[in-house]
Amino acid sequence: MNAETNLDTMKEMGTKAMENLKKLAELNMKTLDKVTSRQKEAMDFMMEQTKRQMELATTAKGFDDFIKQQGELTKDIYNDMLQKSKENMEMMSDFRNEYSAFIKEEVDKLSDKFRKATPGM
Repeated sequence: MNAETNLDTMKEMGTKAMENLKKLAELNMKTLDKVTSRQKEAMDFMMEQTKRQMELATTAKGFDDFIKQQGELTKDIYNDMLQKSKENMEMMSDFRNEYSAFIKEEVDKLSDKFRKATPGM
């Protein structure tokens, strides 16, 4: 190999590294955007439940009615949170799959380059 070939190889490696960093940054931003959105939804949900609690406390027709409605409200909150937890787990699984696919693709490309650069090994 001569100096020009080495320089071209280094240039190609640098360019590819920057492309991969850009892809990774885009994937990170997409992930952050989704997670932040879900956090906002969770805060909105909790604020709505607080509002429902306050309404319940002011509209109950006595202690027994309050306890009954409180139980129903708790059941509703539990079911909603359970569903949201399932959705979050699916979202995290999707993130894992996207990152794994990105890494696998780049490792495969790198392995292919090594095979081409070192034939017969």
